[in-house]
Amino acid sequence: MTTAGPSPEVRPTGVLPRRVLAGYSLGSLVTGAFGTVPGLLLLPYLTDTLGVAAGAAGLLVLLPKAWDVLVNPVAGRVSDRRGDRRPFLLGSGLTLGVLFAAIFAGPIRSGGGAGAYVAFAFLAAATAYAFFQVPYVAMPAELTDGYDERTRLMTWRVAVLALAILISGALAPLVVDQTGGGIAGHRWAGVFVGALIVVGTLGVYIGTRNAETHTAGESEPDLRAQLRVAAANRPFRALLLCWVLQAVGIGTMLAGVQYFADHVVGAESGATFLFAAFVGPALLVMPLWSRVGARIGKPRALVAASLLFAVGALALLAAPTLPAAPIYLVVALIGCGYAGQQVFAMAMLPDCIAYDTERTGRRQAGVFTGVWTAGETLGLALGPGIYALILQVFGYVSSSTGEAAAQDDTARLGVLLGFTLVPAVLVGGAVLLLRAYRDISR
Repeated sequence: MTTAGPSPEVRPTGVLPRRVLAGYSLGSLVTGAFGTVPGLLLLPYLTDTLGVAAGAAGLLVLLPKAWDVLVNPVAGRVSDRRGDRRPFLLGSGLTLGVLFAAIFAGPIRSGGGAGAYVAFAFLAAATAYAFFQVPYVAMPAELTDGYDERTRLMTWRVAVLALAILISGALAPLVVDQTGGGIAGHRWAGVFVGALIVVGTLGVYIGTRNAETHTAGESEPDLRAQLRVAAANRPFRALLLCWVLQAVGIGTMLAGVQYFADHVVGAESGATFLFAAFVGPALLVMPLWSRVGARIGKPRALVAASLLFAVGALALLAAPTLPAAPIYLVVALIGCGYAGQQVFAMAMLPDCIAYDTERTGRRQAGVFTGVWTAGETLGLALGPGIYALILQVFGYVSSSTGEAAAQDDTARLGVLLGFTLVPAVLVGGAVLLLRAYRDISR
């Protein structure tokens, strides 16, 4: 497939100081933790600790995240009007840390009431997250005007994102196990992740305090006009559609980690080992992906990373016949593909924003990133919903004991297909949408 995008020569470049690179990237502790742990813990928490049926649990996880589809563009517009995005990071990030801990601190211990409390707390946390994530994702287009420098910034960011996913995603299930499991263990995990979010918030706020910004002087007069401009940006539209579909696949796989560990791998602390295998190698391949992108271009590199993810997911269909070690090796391969997806999608987004600013002269990065994060959030929310639906269809049995109930062969097949085939089809098939990314350079 041949793809191209906004020209590398759109703007002159300036080199970002390391303190700004490091400071900005610390915000990924927030986005990594909140983007990972709810998809990892909430669905099994509802089905295997609170006793909520799989189908209902999927809706309870989906609806609060779907709410962000409406909130994110508003957050983008508000942060565009304010100018300085850092106060949004501080206020919403600290609020999010508290609300995340509250998700697992409900007074009702099982049944529909417990599920309703989780949904309400998750809705509040998702709203706070929108007012952190949208300004945060908008900042790269304003921190640097360099095409290659944005790739460098995204490489730092995704490296910290991978570390955040490793810390939060691998350790949160371990915290649950080591603090007694069940409701008590999940409460401690909520406190742990909430504290990590606070650390990331303070890091990005302090680390970017002296950063120079590059902004256009005029913004669109209203949100509807800005959304029309975003829809008219062909590279942005193609990249967004691809990323949303891939987010659905990633969210589906993420939701299945605990189930896959319990019912397919069968190893003690299997979810922790799966996450370590997924994220650990990704930290090592970041510089390699950066060189690949410089050699073949960001769009082609995104295609390559996506196909690597999809091939690895398909290979896991053989997991029931394999010992744990080869499974972890295949998961590491998937993690390498995921790392490339993150690097290049995040690096291509500010290119699209810079192209639009060059064309219109207006400051509207917040709206582009608001639409982007709304789509990403919807995709990551649909993933657990799809996985829960698969569990329901294949007859998964819920439990209120804090331990997964024994499942029959049909239910275990649903666990396997939802973790492998579905993500592979979604992530691999989405690259076809990138064909439209070339139109802007014609």
